[in-house]
Amino acid sequence: MTIEGFNHTVDLWIKELANYDLAELRFRPAPGSWSLGQVCFHLVKNTNYYIEQINICCATNDHMTEVAFPEGIAMLRNNEFPDSIIEGPDTDVALPQPETKEELLSELLLVKTQMNNVAALIRATDFKGKTKHPGLGYFDACDWIQFSEMHFRHHLRQKKRIDEMLRAARQK
Repeated sequence: MTIEGFNHTVDLWIKELANYDLAELRFRPAPGSWSLGQVCFHLVKNTNYYIEQINICCATNDHMTEVAFPEGIAMLRNNEFPDSIIEGPDTDVALPQPETKEELLSELLLVKTQMNNVAALIRATDFKGKTKHPGLGYFDACDWIQFSEMHFRHHLRQKKRIDEMLRAARQK
């Protein structure tokens, strides 16, 4: 299980929030792209979905013999997303802008707590169910935690691109 890795990566995001004011967290580098605040909302929203999947896995043995698709197996084995911009179901979703920096901090802390709660559930359950990721096949509860941490880490690349655009905007 990779709850320690998840906590470490989420803590990086939490720590980084201190480096931005609200205007910077709402800065969109280009029309149609997300601000850093919107990226945080995306991460929280998706992680809540992963937590739902973990709860299902911990309550059943359904699909326990199913497997991930080759792309999912490779991502979990490599412990990272491909180094590319990925178009997914949330790509064109209009995510809200944060109202306050504290709102983002609160959401990240809450999702961290909830993930730690389901990590404890994984350790306590005898169920070994799996649920289907929409594009990568079947994941067990531990795979979902790993995938969630990988997702947070993947978006650090997007954060870096936004940071570069913010630096350029400050220099103008």
